[in-house]
Amino acid sequence: MKPDDAPDRVASERERILAEFERRRREVDPELYAPWNPHAIYNRAARTRQAALLLSRAGTFPRRGDPCLEIGYGTLGWLAEFLAWGLAESDLHGIELDDERASVAREAFPKADLRTGDASRLPWADGTFRLVLAATTFSSILDGELRRLVANEAMRVLAPGGALLWYDLRVSNPSNPHVRGIGRQELAALFPGLHGPARTIALAPPLARRIVPRAELLARLLEAVPFLRTHLIAVLVKGKVKGEP
Repeated sequence: MKPDDAPDRVASERERILAEFERRRREVDPELYAPWNPHAIYNRAARTRQAALLLSRAGTFPRRGDPCLEIGYGTLGWLAEFLAWGLAESDLHGIELDDERASVAREAFPKADLRTGDASRLPWADGTFRLVLAATTFSSILDGELRRLVANEAMRVLAPGGALLWYDLRVSNPSNPHVRGIGRQELAALFPGLHGPARTIALAPPLARRIVPRAELLARLLEAVPFLRTHLIAVLVKGKVKGEP
């Protein structure tokens, strides 16, 4: 790719993502991802528990007064989890590409700083945030150049000693060409200045949707099988990681 091609490619990818959001609103049953579904509750509990554990071990668990940013907060994102962790609504910041999705979250959290815009050009100063969260955001960005730009911005606004909390697909979904998984190797390449553990998590969604409502214990047993876990969760610290020499 020539340097002068990059802006056009990035702009085209933004338009593709917005068009995909619109397609999902028209064609995907909202019940599929409804937060009250048993599989959604099961998944949310597991990822929140693991995130809190990794943040605590890294010495980066956010406290009240710590500015926290969510990249791609959608209609709600992890904002409610942050409040449950003890943060104030005014500690919450976010950037979301799609204004229709963003308006739902802004109505729910009117005191939070939730903006509509492009995550490849974040409107905050260097080192602003103690915690930056990217959850199921990068897998929706198919263009490698835009992924790199968003990753660079996430690192720029992260404060020294702060952490990136990552949760996303590690494998591609063969039935959904609009997402692409990100494995450990690509995760490390996207964030070369950050360091920390990454773990597999989340029973494959098609299995979870079928099994969790009927036999949660079976779902837990299946989730113990590594190749049935479809996501990565990671806490990547900017600078020295707690416990390292």
